[in-house]
Amino acid sequence: MAEAFYSKEHQWVRLDGGEARVGITDYAQATLGDIVYVELPALGVSFAKGEQAAVVESVKTASEVYSPIAGMVSEVNTALNAEPDLVNKDPEGKGWFFSLKLEGAPDYEGLMTAAAYAEYVRGLE
Repeated sequence: MAEAFYSKEHQWVRLDGGEARVGITDYAQATLGDIVYVELPALGVSFAKGEQAAVVESVKTASEVYSPIAGMVSEVNTALNAEPDLVNKDPEGKGWFFSLKLEGAPDYEGLMTAAAYAEYVRGLE
């Protein structure tokens, strides 16, 4: 499995060749509570790094999901339409949001390794 990188906004990105899969972290889903709806981006839309790409709604609140790297949406997880709680059950697996086709080399600036992200989250508690 490809290494994941994490943003301070609690998104993860896992690169695999010229594609990158994106979702929210376990910390984010736990903070949001029970996920009831996910608004996914349209196929073919391009996002700059840090641009809002999706919305996730829980029984408590709604939250924006930002693209941790630049790219064009090549796939969306349509399973979330019928089962948004997949984000709660498996946020870094079956609960992924969308995949991006990379436009050039990925920009890792500001992203953290799993160990650095875990340390960052510990500082929030």
